[in-house]
Amino acid sequence: MGIVLKQTFFNTIITYLGFAMGAVNALFLYTNFITDEYYGLVGVVLSTSAILMPLMAFGVQNTLVKYYSSFEEKDSFLTLMVLLPLIIIIPLGLFSYFGNSLVSEFLSKKNVIVKDYVWHIFLIGLAMAYFEVFYAWTRVQLKSIFGNFMKEVFVRLGVTILLFSVYFEFITVDVFMNALVGLYLLRTIIMKIQAYLLKKPKLDFNFPTNSNEIITYSALIILGGSAAVILLEIDKFMINQYIEIENVAYYAVAVHIATVIIAPSRAMHQITYPMTAELLNDNNLVGLKALYQKSSLTLYIVAGLVFLMIILNLNDLYQMIPSEYRGGFFVVLLIGLIKLYDSFLGCNNAILFNSEYYRAVLWLGAFLAAMTILFNMWLIPEFGMDGAAMASFLAVFIYNTCKLVYVKTKFNMWPFTKETFKVTALIVLVGALFSSFQFNFHPLINISLKLFLMTTMYIGILYRFRISEDVFGVLHRFLGKKNI
Repeated sequence: MGIVLKQTFFNTIITYLGFAMGAVNALFLYTNFITDEYYGLVGVVLSTSAILMPLMAFGVQNTLVKYYSSFEEKDSFLTLMVLLPLIIIIPLGLFSYFGNSLVSEFLSKKNVIVKDYVWHIFLIGLAMAYFEVFYAWTRVQLKSIFGNFMKEVFVRLGVTILLFSVYFEFITVDVFMNALVGLYLLRTIIMKIQAYLLKKPKLDFNFPTNSNEIITYSALIILGGSAAVILLEIDKFMINQYIEIENVAYYAVAVHIATVIIAPSRAMHQITYPMTAELLNDNNLVGLKALYQKSSLTLYIVAGLVFLMIILNLNDLYQMIPSEYRGGFFVVLLIGLIKLYDSFLGCNNAILFNSEYYRAVLWLGAFLAAMTILFNMWLIPEFGMDGAAMASFLAVFIYNTCKLVYVKTKFNMWPFTKETFKVTALIVLVGALFSSFQFNFHPLINISLKLFLMTTMYIGILYRFRISEDVFGVLHRFLGKKNI
């Protein structure tokens, strides 16, 4: 786990830096510098682009990770990986051009403001797709830190600058929307340069002998990627279809708060995905089980602490943002539980998508994505943005449980150990104790005090009882003691 811990450590710092910047943007700058209508528009554009991304990438980001280590001569394979997304991008671009009015009418059925932003959605989706391709290119070289910086920090920093430019009236909101497209395109170009510096390809059109297998895998993996994104993003898209677009902004704030929980998982997956693929290619099930359980325990520990930090400080946090954005406690709770469950799964996704059983899981994911859409169609008109959170919770809970059982059935391994139950008890203990702690100072002081006390207790118990050897080793470096 040495290389995993090292890169995960730096990736976690980068990811949390990105989330911190995103939190400032989402909670304070968007909410104060532009109207809630335009904030909702940004949410719709980015969510719709994210839904298109797996389709436009043609599953290449996963295919590259799965097959890269199995080739000795890699140039023909990399050439194929760069060209495959064009199979979808070119027809979709033509459809967007000739069917622009049809698409814009559909997207603006409830909120007219969305009508003029079809090309923004297409171009950002394109940029997202090729960014993921080149990011996977660097990850298979076990170099994930720079790419993670570009993924988590670059655009958020650019958005911060653009929002201040709107506030000081250097640019208009329309210019902001155009510049947002430019940010995503620029990020992709920079990521391409980094990928080529690590492994510059030579164009080789003598494609691998197993190209049909590779293309089939990529086509099928679209189902998995699309299902995963739909589970995460379809709620904001469908809120726009059923209720006023301002609710997308209110929902986005609540979701952003809860999404912080998944940051350690996103950081660790950048390195565990290629490692999982290599272990599966070598048929090393002993190493795979160790990676599965260690990744699960480590992520569950960190995500559990972050979950407590958010839920137990949410009332104070809401006192610091405009009143119209404060109605999302139920959304934060449900989405937070989803993210905690996601973290608990460890490298479960990497095992499934890099194994011979990926087809069954992809169809399962597609089915559950359809369920998510149906849940949203049922619950959003009835309960508004709370209904969107309920739909996401139900769909992801079913999806994750199925994946958990599937890995057990096919590989005979669970992610949890006896230490998992100790961590669960620790989360419940700290949550029960600090839920009754209320201070009467400024909200920022209240949050700081509770965070300090809660973190000290949580980390102290982890260290004292050595619940995780990996986490203990990291803590020991900082605490400088052999025993406590």
